[in-house]
Amino acid sequence: MAQSKHLVAVINASGPERDALAEAITCGGMWVYAAADTQTLPAETALVVVHASAVPPGEWAALSERVPTLVVSDSRKDLELLKAIDAGVVDYIVEPLRHAALLRHMIRKVIELRHLEIERERDRARLAELNESLETHLALLRMDQQSGSHIQRRLLPARPSEINGIHYDYWFAPSLYLSGDFLDYQRYNARYSAFYFADVAGHGASSAFVTVLLKYLCNRWLSEWDGEHPEALPAAWLAAMNRELQDANIGKHATLFVGVIDRETQTLHYSLGAQLPMPLLVANGELIALDGEGMPVGLFPDVEYPALSCRLPDTFRLWLCSDGVLECLPGKTLGTRLKELEQLVSESDTLEQLRDRLAATNALLAKGDAEDETSTDRDALPDDLTIMMVSGFGHAD
Repeated sequence: MAQSKHLVAVINASGPERDALAEAITCGGMWVYAAADTQTLPAETALVVVHASAVPPGEWAALSERVPTLVVSDSRKDLELLKAIDAGVVDYIVEPLRHAALLRHMIRKVIELRHLEIERERDRARLAELNESLETHLALLRMDQQSGSHIQRRLLPARPSEINGIHYDYWFAPSLYLSGDFLDYQRYNARYSAFYFADVAGHGASSAFVTVLLKYLCNRWLSEWDGEHPEALPAAWLAAMNRELQDANIGKHATLFVGVIDRETQTLHYSLGAQLPMPLLVANGELIALDGEGMPVGLFPDVEYPALSCRLPDTFRLWLCSDGVLECLPGKTLGTRLKELEQLVSESDTLEQLRDRLAATNALLAKGDAEDETSTDRDALPDDLTIMMVSGFGHAD
């Protein structure tokens, strides 16, 4: 309780009965204010005990709204008592002097409940204030995330693009605003083009910051490359990125695929770090997963990554997907979902076809596809989802 004693007003005509009632309540540890009517109740009144005959019938509802009200009467058949009960008073007691202990108990309970109600209203007001503050902060965070999403998309390459007869295209769908997925492709010279496909663990701001670091480092490394030994470049990039993430000590790692395409020899030189799903190559009417395996980038120190190569026919399609695509496929096991992905890829000649087939299996993708795919107001996907398609050589710059 907030205080040891509470002010209780006893409303009845002046006389021995009112005095006796006031004395009985006072003995219960209450301060008592006695009056003939309710017009001059003190502001600190916690409860009123009113004789049924002391208040006009039309004023019961207004009194009950002002302050908790107990009604006393000499008889259960008192018509004024029934009118008071109908108006919504807290409770009533008949022959209160015969049941003084019960009356005091009722008064204490009503005051306690009133105190709890006041506390609840105070808490509700405080919660409303906190919710308003939270909504304001969430709105600011949402605006910040949307701005970050806009910047991250500006860092992505133009789509689709033609580089040295190679066609590059992608579909980029963050889980909410910022993404841990990222990719890029660039022309080094008329012979070589380089690209990478990354999936940073997690999603959100911290993962997105790693993609910005990746963009900066790969631009720097490509500008420093002398054009020699393209077969060694992808593995060197992964090793360098692994060192950068280790040195940064931010607890982030990524799966990465890095490729260099030699137009003259029609060769793909590549390296990969824990890429899942594995890149799928469609060539000569067959679908194969590229060979190779490597450790995640940024997880372990001093990792050596494989230097791999494969010949590319005149017409091919290379598909790379982040692991978010597995969340959109049916099947209870990883193997089942990977088989489903291979089936969808084998049936798709364009990026749009694969996207449509995935949307047919996932309601969130279908909804996002019906709207603008860059919209940030759609429901959140289970994970970031990015698909990249590299095809050639039958394209001109």
